[in-house]
Amino acid sequence: MAPPVLLRFERVTVKFDENVVLDRVNWELREGDTCVILGSAGSGKTVLLKTALGLIHPDEGRVMLFDKETTSLRERELGDLRARIGILFQEGGLFDSMTIAENVAYPLENQKSLLCPEADVLPRVEEALKFVELGHTLGKFPSELSGGMRRRVGIARAIVTQPRLLLYDSPTAGLDPITANNIMTLIAKERDIRHTTTALATHRYQDGHLLANYRYNANTGKLERGKPETRFVVMQDGRFAFEGSQDELEASRDPYVSKFAKPLEKIS
Repeated sequence: MAPPVLLRFERVTVKFDENVVLDRVNWELREGDTCVILGSAGSGKTVLLKTALGLIHPDEGRVMLFDKETTSLRERELGDLRARIGILFQEGGLFDSMTIAENVAYPLENQKSLLCPEADVLPRVEEALKFVELGHTLGKFPSELSGGMRRRVGIARAIVTQPRLLLYDSPTAGLDPITANNIMTLIAKERDIRHTTTALATHRYQDGHLLANYRYNANTGKLERGKPETRFVVMQDGRFAFEGSQDELEASRDPYVSKFAKPLEKIS
C-alpha cells in the first residue's frame, strides 16, 4: 500500500497583481518523501512553500494538506494544520527580543492544538536544542550567536513540535561551506532518525546531492553513504521545468535544468 499523501497541489496558480508566480503547478508529497526543490531566485520556490502552509492562497486550483483543502478553511483551522508542519524560513526567522529557549518554545506555547502541557515545554526545548548540538544556548539571544548557530536554532524550533512534514527554505543560504554542510547533516539526521517527510528549497545542488547520497547513522553520529529515495524538482518562472531522480536530473540536456546539476567539483 502506498504511503498516505500529506500535501497535494492540483493545478495551483498564484498571481501577484498580474505577475504569475506559480503557474498551474501539480505537486505531491507522500509520507516519508524527500523532495529537493531547485531553482534560481524568483523562480517560485519560496512561494511554493508558503502556499503549502496556507500563508498564500492560490488564485486557481486547490491545495490539499493532510486530506483537507486549505483554500476553504478558516484561519483557526489552518493554524491547526500548520501546527503539524515544521518550517525553517530563510535566515532562520528568529525573534530578536526572545532568548533561544523562548524562540524554540514559541510553537509549543502558541499552537494550542498541540496540547503541550506547560511542564513539558522546557524538556522538549532542551531536547530539540540538544538535537542540533546547542544545548548550552538556552539563555542567550539570537544576536549572541553566529549565523550558522541561528540557523540551527531555527531547525530546533521547526522540529520541537515533532511534525510529520518539514519544509526548509534555503537553509544554507549565505553560509560558508563547512557550516552549510553541518546544517545539511542536521536535516538528514532529522529525516533519518524520525522519518520525517522533507521538502527543501535551495539553489545549491550540493544540498540536494547530500540528501540523495547520504544517510545519518545514529550509532556513529555521522553521515554515511546511502541512497535515500529522493525526488528533485527544478522550478522556472513558476513552473516545474523538471521533476525526477538525481540521475535523470544529471542526464537532462535542458540548458536551464542542467545548470542545477553540475558535477560538484565544477560548482563554485
